[in-house]
Amino acid sequence: MLLTSGLPPFGWWPLALVGAGVVVGVVDGVELRQRALVGAAVGIGFLGPGLAWMTEFHVAGFVLAVVVEAAVFALAVALAPSGRGLTLGLPAVLVAAEALRGAWPFGGVPVATLAQTQIGGPLALASRLGGGLAVAALVGATGVVVSVVATRRRRSAVAAAVIVVAGALGGALAPRGEAFAALDVAAVQGGGPRGLRAVENPSARGLDAALAAGEGLGEGVELVVWPENAVTVEGDVADSPAGTRIAALARRLGATVVAGVIERAGDRFHNLAVAWAPSGEITGRYEKRQRVPFGEYIPWRPVVEQVADVRFVPRDAFVGTGPGLVPTPAGDLGVAISYEVFFARRTRAAVLAGGEVLLVPTNASSYPTTQMPALELGAARLRAIETGRTVVQAAPTGFSAIVGPDGTVRRQSDLGEAAVVAGEVERRRGTTPYTRIGDAPVVALAGLTLAAAWASERRALRPRRGR
Repeated sequence: MLLTSGLPPFGWWPLALVGAGVVVGVVDGVELRQRALVGAAVGIGFLGPGLAWMTEFHVAGFVLAVVVEAAVFALAVALAPSGRGLTLGLPAVLVAAEALRGAWPFGGVPVATLAQTQIGGPLALASRLGGGLAVAALVGATGVVVSVVATRRRRSAVAAAVIVVAGALGGALAPRGEAFAALDVAAVQGGGPRGLRAVENPSARGLDAALAAGEGLGEGVELVVWPENAVTVEGDVADSPAGTRIAALARRLGATVVAGVIERAGDRFHNLAVAWAPSGEITGRYEKRQRVPFGEYIPWRPVVEQVADVRFVPRDAFVGTGPGLVPTPAGDLGVAISYEVFFARRTRAAVLAGGEVLLVPTNASSYPTTQMPALELGAARLRAIETGRTVVQAAPTGFSAIVGPDGTVRRQSDLGEAAVVAGEVERRRGTTPYTRIGDAPVVALAGLTLAAAWASERRALRPRRGR
């Protein structure tokens, strides 16, 4: 539970590091089976609370996800050396576990990660160098340092401390791009009740609420961002009354409007971010690629619907293609729709394609608690640091926010209120090291480090066996 305390909405990142130290102390010197049991317990204790948001969609899906991902932690901790090689081995296996969680199952569920426990702390800066996986490695290394209080293995602690300091300092000094222009933006939050599922929420409510909340917008704003699925239509939004109303708004304001749009197509739907130019013309659209399992689609639907209630997810979303980039008169805008903000590869692809600002149209109104809105905002902060880009997040009932490229929240709405979060943001160019290299070098380094850790372990065991 100490690890969980670092996650939003709590954000007690020092306690998460203490939790990592407890894990190191428990697995130090124990046999493989015991290490696996410890890993499973850590996974359940960390991910049970961390993935509790999934119960709002599907309890069976939540149980399956926790069991599978706890098994990933069990395997990872079991693979770590438990003696001399633990200093290098534990950070390496944590990287492997988090990398696997980002890709499997269901295309990855990288919510409630070790990196997210460090948002607001100095270790998060290492994400500029190696993304969330680098932060996970530093969490493990810090755990080694913390555990020295009990084990008094000072040499290991010094080595781990050097790694931690180098990672955090390197991230602080790493290139992060540069600002080249300013942009006046407004994220519109329509407000309203929370805890309503999409099938229980009238499709016109989001459009009307967004229009009403933005009535006070005047001249000067250059970019207006609406939440995910603020508009729901049958067929092409360009030919719909809702599209006509948004085009009229863009012309009235003389601004680009980017709105979250659901286009229904039979028993499927498209989840889109669509941009209207100040002329009222549509200039681009991006379709969401990372779908929420048991929320926007049911994995193995024919099987699952025989044993579980799936009526709250009656349609499966289509899967988009290409990077999240929407060219507009306001600039080249990177887009990560809602759940995609948890996937560093989505925002990285958007920036590599030319994204100058990152937009996160999202909808966390289905969740009655603060957990998922807080997790999303925390992920947006991490993505801002990783990419060196400002993030503008718009949600129908919160949190809507503007996050600076250093990960600080500059403006933020409250949950449930009707609000406009407005301000001047930077259009930025250039890349961080992580944007250029991605996760592959970190994963490869973790593999080499684990091999070195086991080699060290074997060398330490040989004299004992020869006695």
